[in-house]
Amino acid sequence: MRQVIIIGSGPAGYTAAIYAARANLEPLVVASSVEAGGELMNTTEVENFPGFPEGIQGPELMDKMREQAEKFGAEVLYDDVVELDLDGAVKKVTLGSGAVHEASAVIFATGSAYRKLGLEGEERLSGRGVSWCATCDGFFFRERTIAVVGGGDSAMEEATFLTRFASKVYIIHRKDTLRASKIMQERAFADPKIEFIWNAEIADILGEDAVSGVVLRSTEDGTTRELPLDGLFVAIGNDPRTHLVHGKLELAPEGTIKVDGRSSRTTVPGVFAAGDVIDPTYRQAVTAAGSGTVAALDAEHFLAALAQAEQKADAAVA
Repeated sequence: MRQVIIIGSGPAGYTAAIYAARANLEPLVVASSVEAGGELMNTTEVENFPGFPEGIQGPELMDKMREQAEKFGAEVLYDDVVELDLDGAVKKVTLGSGAVHEASAVIFATGSAYRKLGLEGEERLSGRGVSWCATCDGFFFRERTIAVVGGGDSAMEEATFLTRFASKVYIIHRKDTLRASKIMQERAFADPKIEFIWNAEIADILGEDAVSGVVLRSTEDGTTRELPLDGLFVAIGNDPRTHLVHGKLELAPEGTIKVDGRSSRTTVPGVFAAGDVIDPTYRQAVTAAGSGTVAALDAEHFLAALAQAEQKADAAVA
């Protein structure tokens, strides 16, 4: 039986693995069979992660984190978790291969998934003009013309932030009214760099090696037109990857896993959560990494207390 199993291999999961491995907990990291490394595997240049003044490619950053975790003794398994049994002192993790692994503690760090438009060009041009994170990629669009898709607070916030870099920002929304809060709407309406395109949806994303524009389709009459662009930011929301713990862990109103204050402790003893799966607000690689640190330390303290309690129980019997 393992001391700790970490589910997820983004910045939170790998950072938790580094700390847990250095504490001689010999963690098992279940990294996924197809999405190992998390969302940063789809990111090109990362310039805001501390320690890399020249920037670093997203996949390279995740490879370095994995290598560091393995250096200290973490085992990385490329499989998918299909079932969790978190009741009792022994936690059971069932994988797609059919293997069942047991541990005294589990760190859940499965991240979140950006909602996508479902267009072919969206995947093909990801990191080449299509982005889901203004904070991550806005810097690359200085004096460019870009668009943000969405009508909620996140879309308004992204668009307003992007005006720091872009010369022009369109907000494309499929209705003629916004879901965003009044204050976020007012900020966007007041910004001279922002122009709204109402009652329109994106039918296609244009460009071979980089985004060159989009095809807009009217939601009123179905007519289409092309809009030249240098970049497209999709801001239609994101969903924490919590499907494995529905009915097993208590969730916060935002759909993230509920934890105790600033800790990583969930409502089930021995189960900890870290990264985007507990963070509906910041969702940055560096905040996820910090959260992974907290989870590893919390798990270490939990296991130490568990061992101490067992020693006392043995001494009482003796």
